[in-house]
Amino acid sequence: MFLQRLVLPAMQKTFKRSKVTSILLENDILFSPLKETKKENLDFVEVFPPEISLKIFSDLDIKSLCTAALVCKTWNYVINNSDSLWRKHCLIVRAICQKEVDDDRGTGYSWKVTLQRNYWKRGIKEGWLNGLYSNINSAAEMPEKHIYPMDVDTWGEILEAELER
Repeated sequence: MFLQRLVLPAMQKTFKRSKVTSILLENDILFSPLKETKKENLDFVEVFPPEISLKIFSDLDIKSLCTAALVCKTWNYVINNSDSLWRKHCLIVRAICQKEVDDDRGTGYSWKVTLQRNYWKRGIKEGWLNGLYSNINSAAEMPEKHIYPMDVDTWGEILEAELER
């Protein structure tokens, strides 16, 4: 029912332009009885209403969302200009870096920029808080990818966690 009400009118409009007759079967499979002479690529972002495209993109994880932004200019534009797509991921980062995320949002950064500024910090801070680096005796033993500049409050939080172990 959902497909018939929202998607079918958009798809019929698209197929009318390409002069292909289409039928929607009961199991929601699109069937074209006439042979297409020219294959036309249908982009769901251009065919569906923006709300549907955003719903599809909102179900992607961070890596998939970034990869989808590389597919084409249209997807890149939609993903990079839809701040709401980045909010959910940013709130996950906020669970570890609450002060940093709140400061960035208070400063006026978008959800996407806030996520970019705090994503790696979250992973490193989480590792420190979980004791991943408790047995490191010198800076030379510290893996390069696990060093990130952090403020005094963050280091205080990490030291408190170390003392509780």
